[in-house]
Amino acid sequence: MADTKEAKPFDLNALTAHVDANKDAYIKLLGEAINIPSVSSSKEHRSQVIYMVKWMANLLRESGFSAELFELGDETFPDGSKTVLPPVILGHLGKDPNKKTLLIYGHLDVQPAHKEDGWATEPFEMVHKDGRLFGRGASDDKGPVLGWLHAIQAYQALHMELPVNIKCVFEGMEESGSKGLDELLIKQKEFLDDVDYVCISDNYWLGTTKPCVTYGLRGVCYFFIEVQCAAKDLHSGLYGGSVHEAMSDMVYLLNSLVSVDGRIAIPGIMDDVEPLFKNEKLVYSDIEFNIDEYRQMIGCKKLIHEDKVKTLMSRWRYPSLSIHGIEGAFHDPGQKTVIPRKVIGKFSIRIVPDQKPQHIAKQTVEFLDAQWKARNSPNTYKAYMVDGGNHWKAPLDNFNVKAAAKAIKNVYNVEPDFTREGGSIPITLLFQELTGKSVILLPMGAGDDGAHSQNEKIDVRNYIEGTKVFCSYLHEIAQEGK
Repeated sequence: MADTKEAKPFDLNALTAHVDANKDAYIKLLGEAINIPSVSSSKEHRSQVIYMVKWMANLLRESGFSAELFELGDETFPDGSKTVLPPVILGHLGKDPNKKTLLIYGHLDVQPAHKEDGWATEPFEMVHKDGRLFGRGASDDKGPVLGWLHAIQAYQALHMELPVNIKCVFEGMEESGSKGLDELLIKQKEFLDDVDYVCISDNYWLGTTKPCVTYGLRGVCYFFIEVQCAAKDLHSGLYGGSVHEAMSDMVYLLNSLVSVDGRIAIPGIMDDVEPLFKNEKLVYSDIEFNIDEYRQMIGCKKLIHEDKVKTLMSRWRYPSLSIHGIEGAFHDPGQKTVIPRKVIGKFSIRIVPDQKPQHIAKQTVEFLDAQWKARNSPNTYKAYMVDGGNHWKAPLDNFNVKAAAKAIKNVYNVEPDFTREGGSIPITLLFQELTGKSVILLPMGAGDDGAHSQNEKIDVRNYIEGTKVFCSYLHEIAQEGK
């Protein structure tokens, strides 16, 4: 890159033209990333996750970054086996004390995927069809991570001075709880000391046509319920009718948690929910969101609320409880007449301001204890919170939000929606706490991308125009005080 004296002035038109001209190269590189099955939940794929992290570190170094790999030690699996955790990339580009410093976070691991799960194509072979790029990780989160790299490279290729210093944190365990990342960042806090802004692109537009800036996330509290009735699995023909079955107890307990209309049955669960501020419902009514399109995209007959405002508020600013599964129960196709000796029920509660994980854990376990006592079963029972992550919300009037909104307007020529999300990215809150600075979510992908689902994709439009937004944002975030 040319030095500061020779650098060309900022020119968004030139940057966007460069991005358009390199579209095919960007798509090809995303295909290479998708071809790496970096599934973090599987120890069989751990070497591929490590390869993916190193692959990205090399790309950063080729673009002038100092990209250091930090090892996190080993991970122990439930069967007692161990495997090494993938390293974390801490990278930086530029150390000009007269510039703001932007921190970018992203992840390089993906959810499991198999064609027999219902994919139309092989999940780890990118398919370009009808303006869409299909493949696991296309939108979550390899496309956005590469979009940042492409934006930086566009400045360099055109000999434009980067308007900010850039730091990045790229990990390979986000889809499996970001094991070891919190401890690393706390230990390496000096890496974050000079950060002025944080931007994360690991989320999605609300719909498929209008971009947004995201300023809030729900937290999540994950629970296990264990019930054991025998020392081994039993034949239902030989033992059915003579034992108190663990599965019956489990169904009773899980069914007691939430009503058919989504109301959480735990007493006091709503007491700490942040009250509505004056005219807050108007914020939701102004957001572009088609309730019929949303229902059709899900493929369900009826939503809990057939009203836009109530649906958005139920997704974003109120808690919800979801039942996820029962470990130990028979789940394969066909028939099996077994009474499982032990089952583990799994559910989670998405929490919102001003709920706290430890208080939610206390309320939830006390409720289940009371339900168990009323059940009067002789079986062994235990309920507990496995993991609890806090919610996050940023003020809408901060400069980071405004810069992102202006960048979107510069590229898409529309004012973005300001949205919250029902999902959780625990690292968001940690970055806010460690830096003391503004954090925002600037999504690249659309609401129908199918992250974590079959046939995940990113639209070519979102990939390319999103890269242009990143180009513009790098400029806009540098304008505070100018």
